[in-house]
Amino acid sequence: MDSVDDRTHSAVTVGGLTFEVEESGPVGGSPVVLLHGFPETSACWRPLTPLLTAAGLRVIAPSQRGYSPGARPVGVEHYALELLGADVLALMDATGIASAHLVGHDWGAVVAWWIAAYHPERAETLTAVSVPHPSAFGWALREDADQQKRSRYIGVFRDGQVAEKLLLDNDAKRLRAVYGDLDPDQVSEYVRAFTEPGALTAALSWYRAMRSDFGGIPSVRVPATYVWGSEDEALGRAGAQRCGEFVDAPYRFVELDGVGHWIPEQAPDALAEAVLARIEGNER
Repeated sequence: MDSVDDRTHSAVTVGGLTFEVEESGPVGGSPVVLLHGFPETSACWRPLTPLLTAAGLRVIAPSQRGYSPGARPVGVEHYALELLGADVLALMDATGIASAHLVGHDWGAVVAWWIAAYHPERAETLTAVSVPHPSAFGWALREDADQQKRSRYIGVFRDGQVAEKLLLDNDAKRLRAVYGDLDPDQVSEYVRAFTEPGALTAALSWYRAMRSDFGGIPSVRVPATYVWGSEDEALGRAGAQRCGEFVDAPYRFVELDGVGHWIPEQAPDALAEAVLARIEGNER
């Protein structure tokens, strides 16, 4: 398909917070809201966006609470999952979107699962990337030794006395290492964002505010696709395979063999295919 990249950048203020938003595609196209994870920004979607706009979709990609400089309140209590989800709904309202196709990666997937569960009227479809339904992930954290090992970093990230120094010391050596073999220029863009005053603490507050059951998110009744990379270092197979148990609607599990955690940047073509298949209702 021919790609179209006509990104516009705007600042959208809702609830006293100002979010940086990248928007692309025809205004009259079906809206797709892209929600990034940690430690990234809306920039992670740039390889995917033109593939979606070429299909006639309107793409909205915000940098979320803590990631946009104007939406960086101080205090862990400001980063509860309910507030993160409410931000997205408010941004949709502000941009005239009654309902949208949701695509979320990493923590953005958790927010998308929350919206699909509690506000299904706002979600036409859901494509969750890397992180399965939180109930499946929570089960794996409790019961699966492999997932417990993979998730040891979460305890470090929740420690406000350790994480920031660990990640940013020595020219952010450990933070840079998190990104693996992503393009060095892209990594440098992310690192610049997280070395802004308060930025890394705000982003880590998502971990520090998390509940072990993610608020007990129920099964979703929105058509959903879950995309997982077989080489994901953070998310193991046990939770991935249970994801479908928590979707009471058409569901598809897409495993990308040999792909790691950074699916939006490293496998945009495969991800676009999965997103478009879900939107079009084509169970390929």
